[in-house]
Amino acid sequence: MKIRWSKIIAFLVCLVPVALLGLSAYRGNLGANPLEVITHTTGDWTIRFLLITLGITPLRQLAKQYWLIQFRRMFGLFAFFYGTLHFMTYLWFDKFFVWQEIWADVLKRKFITVGFLAFVLMIPLAATSTKGMIRRLGRRWTQLHRLIYVSAIAGVIHYLWLVKADKSKPLFYGGVLTLLLGYRVAKWAAQKFQSKAANPAQARA
Repeated sequence: MKIRWSKIIAFLVCLVPVALLGLSAYRGNLGANPLEVITHTTGDWTIRFLLITLGITPLRQLAKQYWLIQFRRMFGLFAFFYGTLHFMTYLWFDKFFVWQEIWADVLKRKFITVGFLAFVLMIPLAATSTKGMIRRLGRRWTQLHRLIYVSAIAGVIHYLWLVKADKSKPLFYGGVLTLLLGYRVAKWAAQKFQSKAANPAQARA
């Protein structure tokens, strides 16, 4: 019951950014360029939720708070939710669903190409996030969901290439992502080393 209420509270907290954005739009407080504010806000929260999702595993292992795994799927789905809002803002309010212009952007503007890739990679992750799909895919589910690493890297590159002046935000996100991926690489290397140390005959082979 405690976990259930924690999930409800976490779900409501995850909706706060879009609620505040909607309230600002309703009150006309989005400034001189509302499209830019909506685009950047939804894009920021997409990357933040990707990083939060990736941060669950190291945090639960280092702090030994194993119950945190209960929230990983939710945060991943919210990354997709804000990514969808970000993408729809571009399709609807920027390009008005003029597909010829959209495809021209995807093919010719590298920051849009890599951003499009980041979003597309999140689609199979969201589609296979149910318990039923986890059971059906088995080990393949884990392999498929490693696409989140590529999506997060592409998202940071998208932001870095988009920004022309102050690159502090994308560089910060890139630094956090490097730490999160570095932790995984270090742990994988440590496990390999321990495995070889435990099997000296295999190590010599």
